[in-house]
Amino acid sequence: MSLLPFQRASQIPTEAALTRWLVEGLWSEQAVGILGGEPKCCKSFLALDLAVSVASGAACLRRYPVRQPGRVLLFPAEDSLCVVRRRLQGICAAAAVDFDSLPVDVITAPVLRLDTEADRNRLTATVESLHPALLILDPMIRLHRLDENDACQIAGLLSFLRELQRRFHVAVVLVHHARKDSNGSRPGQALRGSSELHGWGDSNLFMRRRGQQLTLTTEHRAAASQDDIPLELTESGSALSLTVASGLAEALPPEASPLERVRQALEQLDGPASAQRIREKCGMRTASVCESLAELARQGLVVRDHKGYRLSRPEAA
Repeated sequence: MSLLPFQRASQIPTEAALTRWLVEGLWSEQAVGILGGEPKCCKSFLALDLAVSVASGAACLRRYPVRQPGRVLLFPAEDSLCVVRRRLQGICAAAAVDFDSLPVDVITAPVLRLDTEADRNRLTATVESLHPALLILDPMIRLHRLDENDACQIAGLLSFLRELQRRFHVAVVLVHHARKDSNGSRPGQALRGSSELHGWGDSNLFMRRRGQQLTLTTEHRAAASQDDIPLELTESGSALSLTVASGLAEALPPEASPLERVRQALEQLDGPASAQRIREKCGMRTASVCESLAELARQGLVVRDHKGYRLSRPEAA
């Protein structure tokens, strides 16, 4: 029986641990991941901005340098082709990029079902033919008829995309919806469906709309993340494009602390609740919920009995 390849840890080249960027700060080289957010928070605009930037070498959002430019393959499943063209032209105008020579290829098939072997084979053949640096699939819900909450079903689709990435050295951006009214959750936990989606990504981007303001959060497996980057959709004539907003970060209302989110969740629950029920209510990691409950109990604000956790109520005088 042949052995699996292996190497002594001390002999692994040190440069392998360094992050190499496709778009600095936003997407690592040959990364797979999710571009997520609630409906109508400009996810597709950001996906197209990534496409224009990688294809042209121009800075994404006029702020983030492209380190590895190359061809882009895009499947826009929800927007009409004329809308996609108009948006790409607008982004090119904002970035001072020649649209006519832009190496962005758009898949024009009306349907692409990546839960079927036939369409997987067609996409594989297309990627093999074009050798794009970046593949954008927008949105995930139009790519399958699987149960997004079933980890086993979703894992198969994600494994196929990971195989594409490794075989053809292509970065993959999968646009995906977050749950509605998910602003109280951590960005990755707000995604619809199985937690497999969040864990799959090497780089993830999350868009949020807070009132009239858009924010972007980045998340990377092997690099520092950034929270609440303020963005705005700007208009120049008939052209629309996203840009990093100057001076808006200070205007964003601060998010509640973990302690406050747990306390608010307990206020909204009827009677004592388990840590798991509280976690579901406030959209936090189990460890963070348990740490917050312990601190609130230490402060005398929460008590626990055989039914679960509840807020401490001062006895009436």
